[in-house]
Amino acid sequence: MPDPNQAALDFLLTRRSRPAKMLTRPVPDRAALRTLLTAAARTPDHGKLEPWRFIVLERAALERLAAAVPAAGLRLGIEPERAAKMQAQFAEADLAVAVVFSPKESDKIPKVEQLLSAGAVCLGLLNAALAAGWGANWLTGWAAHDPEFVRHHLGLAERESIAGLIHIGTAQSAPPDRPRPDVDAITTWVVD
Repeated sequence: MPDPNQAALDFLLTRRSRPAKMLTRPVPDRAALRTLLTAAARTPDHGKLEPWRFIVLERAALERLAAAVPAAGLRLGIEPERAAKMQAQFAEADLAVAVVFSPKESDKIPKVEQLLSAGAVCLGLLNAALAAGWGANWLTGWAAHDPEFVRHHLGLAERESIAGLIHIGTAQSAPPDRPRPDVDAITTWVVD
């Protein structure tokens, strides 16, 4: 029988993201954030390609992004309500980490596996922040998926995209749990 890490298992069985709009100061300092990024980078990465990188968005950068959202929304024909919601996501945040999907050329590792690794980094960062006692939430939104917006305002290369924006801060309160999947309904056991 394996020797379980019961505290880690209990954390994973009860983990709960905190709504980004409910996160406040203080936020992790650079040393604390470096620990969280280090934990996130310990993710499955077939071929050791590191097909992801981080952009830490502090308050001034988030304000700059918020100011850029209305023009991007007009350019894309986004409804004013959706544009305002996207703008608020940046304007109301104190710290977010953009996990950038940065695929590498490989004859052995398909792009989809690299993308899944970037997603694992997002979850790793989210869980590391929660385990460290911070509130955290994984968001994206239309601006994060607009190639022109992310190239111009975040400096992404043409081949890169945003896998997730991980908002980190102090949770004002713990939200109630939400309904979870019925594992038996979504699991098939193959026995022969």
